[in-house]
Amino acid sequence: MFKIGDKLEKNRANNISPVVLAFVGDAVYSLFVREKLVFSCDYKPGQLNKLAVEYVNAISQSNFIKEIMPLLTEEELNVYKRGRNAKKTTKSKSASVAEYNASTGFEALLGYLYVIGEYDRISFLLNKGYKDEN
Repeated sequence: MFKIGDKLEKNRANNISPVVLAFVGDAVYSLFVREKLVFSCDYKPGQLNKLAVEYVNAISQSNFIKEIMPLLTEEELNVYKRGRNAKKTTKSKSASVAEYNASTGFEALLGYLYVIGEYDRISFLLNKGYKDEN
């Protein structure tokens, strides 16, 4: 039976497509942003969604990865690059190709850290790069 918090061994996680890791990482980042907003302000759902969209998009995520890049280990940087360079079947409507690729790398990194159970590392990196403007 699967349960939230199950982990994969690193060698198994490294064999997952970076686009699949990005699929997981997108959810991880979205949940982080939503929780951070809910815990930090008393807004209605519509306002919260509007704020969340400002953070959870290719342009913002591309800028985010630039902020935390110096903090990444060699292993994390390799996962990011695999995601950034992966062939994607979709394109962003509002971001450049470079921004979209960087955001995919960012999401792949988060997905990788999540599936190997590095939750404290995710929290550290996300709190370092998150610009709280509320």
